Amino acid sequence: MTERFSGFPADALTFLSELTANNTREWFEPMKERYEASVRGPALAFISAMTDPIQSVSPHFTAIAKKTGGSLMRPYRDIRFSPDKTPYKTNVGIQFRHEVGKDVHAPGFYLHISADESFVGVGLWRPDKIPLADIRSAISDSPDEYRGIITGKRFTSKFALEGESLKRPPKGFDPDHPLIAEIMRKDFIASHNMTSEAIVDDTLISTVTGLFRASAPWVEFLCGALGLDF
Repeated sequence: MTERFSGFPADALTFLSELTANNTREWFEPMKERYEASVRGPALAFISAMTDPIQSVSPHFTAIAKKTGGSLMRPYRDIRFSPDKTPYKTNVGIQFRHEVGKDVHAPGFYLHISADESFVGVGLWRPDKIPLADIRSAISDSPDEYRGIITGKRFTSKFALEGESLKRPPKGFDPDHPLIAEIMRKDFIASHNMTSEAIVDDTLISTVTGLFRASAPWVEFLCGALGLDF
């Protein structure tokens, strides 16, 4: 049975705002109890409450409420190759990824929460070479189906396509293809902006689930291109 979730506490956004201004271990360490109570604990409760709703969108996507190795992304930044040495992410990232996915590059439904912006994201971010080629080929082979999905009211009323694209058509694809702009994408992601009020509202589960359902035909197309069940 799905657990009841009444929205993130307002202090979650306050905490993330303060962390943005004080992104140091010296500030964070004494705040760990507050972080657990206002941010990570509610995030895990949200994931638990999404177990049945995500399965209703697709039985092949998972909600795993674990501090590590599940749907909740780690709070620590990878600073090994970054000039920015601040240690903590200033957002909450939650990805309900496909059951065969192992990382953020897998097909997924995503919720991003921060003091500056919150949004629902769907699709694949920066897929590897082979899945990227498979998606491009699927669009090339089924342009009418793909166009119908991304221009349909169900999708466009909620989502906007985003991400980076190539500067010129990829090798092996007709530059004059009617959907060449879509084929040139390096990311297959779409987003819907969320207000702070929506994040703390007790209808967050139903709101997010409705958005995931609105994007389902597009995510299903992407999964089909990769030979994955939806």
